[in-house]
Amino acid sequence: MPEPYYEPDAAVPVAGAGAGADLAPDEGPPEKGPGGGLRGTGPAGPDLSAVSGGRARSLWSDAWHDLRRNPVFVVSGIVIVFLVVISVWPSLIASGNPLHCDLARAQQGSQPGHPFGFDGQGCDVYTRTVYGARTSVTVGVCATLGVALLGSVLGGLAGFFGGAWDALLSRITDVFFGIPVVLGGLVFLSVITSTTVWPVIGFIVLLGWPQIARIARGSVITAKHHDYVQAARALGASNARMLLRHVTPNAVAPVIVVATIALGTYISLEATLSYLGVGLKPPTVSWGIDLSAASPYVRNAPHMLLWPAGALAVTVLAFIMLGDAVRDALDPKLR
Repeated sequence: MPEPYYEPDAAVPVAGAGAGADLAPDEGPPEKGPGGGLRGTGPAGPDLSAVSGGRARSLWSDAWHDLRRNPVFVVSGIVIVFLVVISVWPSLIASGNPLHCDLARAQQGSQPGHPFGFDGQGCDVYTRTVYGARTSVTVGVCATLGVALLGSVLGGLAGFFGGAWDALLSRITDVFFGIPVVLGGLVFLSVITSTTVWPVIGFIVLLGWPQIARIARGSVITAKHHDYVQAARALGASNARMLLRHVTPNAVAPVIVVATIALGTYISLEATLSYLGVGLKPPTVSWGIDLSAASPYVRNAPHMLLWPAGALAVTVLAFIMLGDAVRDALDPKLR
């Protein structure tokens, strides 16, 4: 129905007052809206001008809207894109062979065409630093995907169904949390002679999934008690439909945040294990292997240690910054 029109100067009768009563003590005359109707300030006259005609954004579109305006996300994203590009095509910025060494140039400093100098075997430090990004990024990405997939499936099923399965998973994760990561790597990887990255990735997945599983379990338990899940259950939706269509999309955000931050941790873990001699092994090019080879010469040739360590630090910091930015964007409490 059309909204009644009131003259601005007309007196509005007050309920319970006499016929000659004026406006209420704390109220002024009603204002006319843009269309000539009444713009009220109380229950009798809602402010229709406050209603927005735009479409509401979803959680993911709202998060992307915030991320694009976050300088931390922009800087870390640029660094990560650069690392991915040189991991796939290292020859774009390094034309040499990382395995080509010249003992006559061992421990020499920066020279034309070799800005980072040479290591103890006469290998170009710049070329090995660039090619080392491929190994570190491969280990970090593959390990994170494996950990996120295994932990999300096990933790999500345990949180959704509960009961004995949930109790069993909780006890298993407690056992894995009690294993020191570095000590476990020394024991597990010392008996493996492979020079590929897959044993290291398998070890990280083996000890890393309980953290993601616990996060996924708690997130699914919170999501399955929401009203929309209970409504779907009342309408006869199957467990698979509720888990895939309603629970998972609303419980995956914490898993993404933790996995993004953990990616940088897994890269540093690979470098640590390679530095100790139980991770990757030569002739594989790795920042951890180069750090281990350069540590005895840190006083005479510090450039051998500086550049691989700097590349490792920047890579880990970029992924941690990316995870922090994603966490701030996906957590409504922080907005």
